[in-house]
Amino acid sequence: MTLPLRPVSAVGALADALRRRVLSGEIGPGTALPEQELAATYGVARPTVREALAVLVHEGLLRRERNRSAYVPEVTIADLDDLMYVRRPLEGLMAAAVAGRRVPEAEAALARMGALPADAPWSESVAEHMALHQALIEAVGSPRLERLYGALAAETRLGLVRLREVYEDRDVLVHEHRELLDAIADGPAEAARAAVVAHLSHAWGGDASPRAETDLP
Repeated sequence: MTLPLRPVSAVGALADALRRRVLSGEIGPGTALPEQELAATYGVARPTVREALAVLVHEGLLRRERNRSAYVPEVTIADLDDLMYVRRPLEGLMAAAVAGRRVPEAEAALARMGALPADAPWSESVAEHMALHQALIEAVGSPRLERLYGALAAETRLGLVRLREVYEDRDVLVHEHRELLDAIADGPAEAARAAVVAHLSHAWGGDASPRAETDLP
């Protein structure tokens, strides 16, 4: 039985367009998004713009303060250091739990990432990158771990925009995640956990944080 396709609403389409621009770095940190300008640019009514911005504010990709236009929040190096301080033990728990097996959903996300054309928007790499790590977390089967990890999703996605400068060649990003998935699948638990910690430290510029040595018990 073929299910009918639902038309994409104007709010959803505008939210998708703005999300792609934010995650591709086209709309940079600190950039204000005035409703009137967006309405004129996209040819939609201001209430549509307001709802689309509300979607992205809810996702954490934009912030909105009283009497100010919505804007893209800045994710500083200090923010990224602290984000990794929290992500390393969480993903270390994941690695120990799933060590010794393949996670089909993570493998599929990596395959999609590798199949992206060279000129694909960086936002598509961000989406598959997030899907891969999320699949690994979900494979543990812990709702609480998923909730904790989910709380970091918005900052992680915004932080991934910075990786565009590090991974100008997408093949390098794909190769590193291939090595990560292989290390987890090969196990044992301690080796898998070490591989995840090394992967996160490398991707974000090393483990210069003075807390790095105590990230894991």
